[in-house]
Parts: sequence; structure tokens; C-alpha cells
Amino acid sequence: MTSREPTHRFAIDRRRALGHLVAAAAAAAGVTATQPARADTFPTKPIILVLPFPPGGSFDPVLRALCNTAGQDLGQPIVLMHKPGGGGVTGTASLATMTESDGYTIAVMHNSVIRQPLLMKTAWDPVKDFTYLMGLADLSTGISVAADSKWQTLPELFADAKARPGLISWGNVGAISVNRIYAERLAKSARVSFNMIPFKGGSEAFQAVLGHHLDVYGDPGFGPMAVSGKVRVLATFTDQRLKRWPQVPTVKELGHNLVIESPFGLVAPKNLDPAVAARLHAAFKKAMDDTDHKRVLDEFDLTPHYRSGPAYRAYAEAQLVKEKTMLDESGFKPE
Repeated sequence: MTSREPTHRFAIDRRRALGHLVAAAAAAAGVTATQPARADTFPTKPIILVLPFPPGGSFDPVLRALCNTAGQDLGQPIVLMHKPGGGGVTGTASLATMTESDGYTIAVMHNSVIRQPLLMKTAWDPVKDFTYLMGLADLSTGISVAADSKWQTLPELFADAKARPGLISWGNVGAISVNRIYAERLAKSARVSFNMIPFKGGSEAFQAVLGHHLDVYGDPGFGPMAVSGKVRVLATFTDQRLKRWPQVPTVKELGHNLVIESPFGLVAPKNLDPAVAARLHAAFKKAMDDTDHKRVLDEFDLTPHYRSGPAYRAYAEAQLVKEKTMLDESGFKPE
């Protein structure tokens, strides 16, 4: 037994040295010991993309077209998983508490997620607890009413709201979404009041408008409904008139200096292997140029707005400051 101890110790020391070398190599690649690099084989199974809204909204066709093309490049299907709730926050926030970041679960990030910690206490940080993959596009928010509504213009709607304070219903997705906040700011600017009603998703809200259970809907996704003649768009919260709707004025040009910036992109849980993040980024970046994806963007009045992963994270950091200023100016008190 004694004669074997030097050889045994040498074997142990050798294994330790080898372990240190592996750890050092992993550290140099930005990978932790519990998260080995997989870029050489990634992906080997389907990828889940979490949509934080119910089925049937504008995100469905837009992301489906994007995922079909990106999945072909990756060699694995990208499966859409709806996790609605919290005005587009709950599904994305679920990634912030995931213990494993392997690139097989990603999510749509919207500004509502960045804003959430300013509205209530959360167990996660919108900047630190996500890997920002890329920015995709900007949503266009419109003010829609049923096609047979008596209101032909936004000033007509305001005049009626002034005569009947609080009796005209106005819907948005989520009770604390930016569109809800800006609807309140618009009402204050016009010196009127509406009965604000939160919805889980755009499909549900539009059905309420068509059924005359909701008077006004102030969110994105109005394009197909307007093209089919089911709704009338009174105005948009965009900086300039939309190219598909040159006859529709902006809220800004009607005398209310309110423009909604509503970008969205893709994120993964924090500590994702940079090589895996780069693989995902490359596939989705290529898919953004696909003809079918561009067609769907136009159909829903979305504007392509690419941001790299680092640029998207920098945007989130800056937006967090901007959102706090906006909420402070509006007098909002966090829960």
C-alpha cells in the first residue's frame, strides 16, 4: 500500500491540474463550470419561444413567420409557447428566475417588462437577469373604434367624452401598460375622462369592440381589422403618419405631444453562453430579412428596428431611467 501512494497522489494531482485547465478554458470563453459550451452542437432539440400574450394577437403571425425562417437556419423547430399575464410581463419574467440558461428557452421582451420594477416590487432585475439577444421591431399604437361608430375623428370622441365624463369605455392590454399610461395622459391633455378597462390580449379587446361591449381600443395590431373595414382608426401615437394610413392623423399633430415608443426583442435567461447567444442572434438576424416576415410586419404596421444584443441591453438601461422620469411626471405611485 505504501509503495503505491506516490503514484496515487500523482494521479490525483494530475486530475486536479486537468480540472484547473478545463475551468480556466471555460472561464476564458465566458462559460461557468455548470454551463458547458454547446455552440459546436447547438441546437440539438426544439427551442421554445415564450410569447407573454394570449393567442390570436398581432405577435402570433409576426413571430411565427420569423421563427419558421430562423428554425430552418438552426436546423431545429422554434415552438411558440403562450404565457399571458401582467400585460405582457409574466411570461418573459419567468425566464429571469430560471436556474439554467442553455438557449433552449427564449422570450419576447417588451418595454412593459423593463417598466415593471418601477410599478411594483419584483424579485428580478430587468437588465441584470436577462441575456439580451437582439431588438426586432417597433409596435405602432392606434386609437380604434368600431366601423359603425358615431365618432369619425378623435376631436369628436373627445367632445362626446367631455359631455359624458367617465361613460365611454377605453380598453388596453394590461392595467399598467405604456398604452394605458398614455391613454390616461391623453385624456388629461384633452381634459376628459374615460372608463379604462384592461384586457388580457388584443384579440379579446377587438372582439369586444366589434360586439359593442367596448367603445375604444388604444393598442397596436389594428391593421388587419382596419383593412377588413371592421374598425376605424381615429389617430395613432406614432411620431409621423403611417405609410399605410396616410389619412389617419397622429395624436401629436392633433395638439397632444404624446408619442409612444414600443419596441420589442428577444431575450434569454442570464449567463447564456456567448457562443450560443451568437448562434441564436445570427439565425434571427438573417430571418429578419425574409420576405414573408417583412410582409407580416407591414400587415400589422410594425417597423423593423434591429438592435444587437449589447445595443438592446444599453437601450433597456436607458429606458429604465426614462420610464422612471415619465412615471414621476405622471404622479404614479408604485404599489
